[in-house]
Amino acid sequence: MERLKKAMELARAQRESIVGPSPGAPGDTAGKVRAIRAQTPKPLVDVKVDYTRTTSIPINAKWLREQRIILSEGTDPFADAYKVLRTHVLQRMRVNGWKTLAVTSPGIGNGKTVTAINLAISLAREVNQTILLVDLDLRRPSIGRYFVKGQTRGISDYLTGEAELADLLINPGIERLVILPGNDSFTDSSEMLSSPRVIQLVDELKGRYQDRLILFDMPPLLAGDDVIAFLPYLDAVMLVVEEGKVTSEELQQAQNLLGEKKSMGIVLNKAEPGSAGVGYYRAATTTN
Repeated sequence: MERLKKAMELARAQRESIVGPSPGAPGDTAGKVRAIRAQTPKPLVDVKVDYTRTTSIPINAKWLREQRIILSEGTDPFADAYKVLRTHVLQRMRVNGWKTLAVTSPGIGNGKTVTAINLAISLAREVNQTILLVDLDLRRPSIGRYFVKGQTRGISDYLTGEAELADLLINPGIERLVILPGNDSFTDSSEMLSSPRVIQLVDELKGRYQDRLILFDMPPLLAGDDVIAFLPYLDAVMLVVEEGKVTSEELQQAQNLLGEKKSMGIVLNKAEPGSAGVGYYRAATTTN
């Protein structure tokens, strides 16, 4: 509790003395230049990352499979669904020059975190792309528990000024994927997400590797104002919706809050399979 108070006090102190950079307008010149560059195909080069300060940990494949994390592409229909999602995401991100994507859901229990992890793994399998997955669900951080046993340091240590970013990054045994886990939860999470300290974090993440895509796992959209508070610093947002769990009114409310310009689309989670042999989990995308 004392550490969380320290983080909030630090955020409030910085709020008056530091002004975070405002996000670029969608139609600005720099954005157009990025879009033009993004449309130029890059040669397929197998990107190798030197994890000098990043902590590398062995992967527990059995545990991850039990948690519905997809590690092998093969002929797995679920992996194929994420390939389609990966292609959709990469095309939109590259054409628009986007670097940051948030994954959220209208309410709790829609599978947004598992979707974010599986998408990050699938994106990292693209030989030309590196991925950073950030647990920015400051209310209920959970990404770390999928990869690390027991308590681990995470983003709250950075926000309290007790650790440097480079000391918190983890490579979970998957090439081109780095994770920034969460640990302690924050009661006043939306205030923290709009603080200069978090803006500084985003700037540092973007500047570490210019070609890296950053995925943020965020709290449910309708459960608080966290996503809205952080929206100015995001390029795009993806909604994860569990079939049969979210009402049309909730979905419409969520889409209205996000707006069309930053909407990546919708992932339909736990959809009924087209045939009995497909399985219990399928991802599909639609665009606004």
